[in-house]
Amino acid sequence: MMKNLKVIISGGGTGGHIFPAIAIANTIKKRYPDSEILFIGAEGRMEMDKVPAAGYDIIGLDVAGLNRKNPFKIFSTMLKFQKSVSKAGKIIKEFKPDIAIGVGGYASGPTLYKASSLGIPTLIQEQNSYAGITNKFLSKRASVICVAYEGMERFFPKEKIILTGNPCREELLSPDITKEEAFAEFRLDPTKKTILSVGGSLGSRTINKSLFFGIDVLSESDVQIIWQCGKLYSFELNMDMASKGNPKNIHINEFISRMDLAYKAADLVISRAGASSISELSLLGKPVILVPSPNVSEDHQTKNAMALVNKNAAILIKDTEANELLVRTALDTINDKSKLESLSENILKLAQRDSANRIVDEAMKLVTKN
Repeated sequence: MMKNLKVIISGGGTGGHIFPAIAIANTIKKRYPDSEILFIGAEGRMEMDKVPAAGYDIIGLDVAGLNRKNPFKIFSTMLKFQKSVSKAGKIIKEFKPDIAIGVGGYASGPTLYKASSLGIPTLIQEQNSYAGITNKFLSKRASVICVAYEGMERFFPKEKIILTGNPCREELLSPDITKEEAFAEFRLDPTKKTILSVGGSLGSRTINKSLFFGIDVLSESDVQIIWQCGKLYSFELNMDMASKGNPKNIHINEFISRMDLAYKAADLVISRAGASSISELSLLGKPVILVPSPNVSEDHQTKNAMALVNKNAAILIKDTEANELLVRTALDTINDKSKLESLSENILKLAQRDSANRIVDEAMKLVTKN
């Protein structure tokens, strides 16, 4: 039966949805090499590029998120949803999947809604500590709900919940990379402590502005910075850094492709509080200062961060206070050996390991039961 296993994976919109989706697909392929996997995404969103780059086929739906502030756009969104349900139905009937897996994001709504109505078992994976609107909508129809945080019965039927954690990019956990390789990659001084600052794949205006606000203090410190600023902010920031004489201990990167090496080099990380980032940091045991983005639904990044802060596993700085507090807190923390050790030990305790395999285990139970 497994020789002809067919799986639809749907969702996306951000790396936080796409990376887990690809990790699940890779695990299925590793365990069942003859399986067929089809992704369904949202047209114009980043999954339409990232998924083919990972080696999988994807079909796009013309679907959008709900805009509650504009009643005219709500009507347009609902119309697109209905059309996407119809298109998803045609795809499902033609592909004939054994199971449909949703990872959140616009496209997973119509896809899993239609799959469940056609009697196909569905599994949804919720990355955040505060459930997204799509997964809440799908939860009554889903067969199983895989989550990364405890207490998710606030949003989902308790009997369907399985705590699995979030799948992460496999390369980050490779035991083969060394600190020496990491130092060489970023031209670092191995005798100095290293701060890694990442604001997500697109960068963070708040983190960038806050670090630059304290650039004189940072440049005079005995600390070095690997700084992923994002494509949108790269030109302006490089001009600003040139006006400061391009301090040698500050290493600006528009985008970091070797995040495995960046994490390896880092003694302390500054990050937004997306679910995937938190899962990666937990698995790696990295001390972290979280600056949750306020520009997300239901302020879920703050809720993600608080799940760590309440266990003394991370430091939280509000977006509105970052300009004043971020640099000072980062330097105080990186120079406090016992604080770094405590943060590392506590965040490691929260790591959910082997998540992709555990999710695939649940998916296969549904397939064999059906």
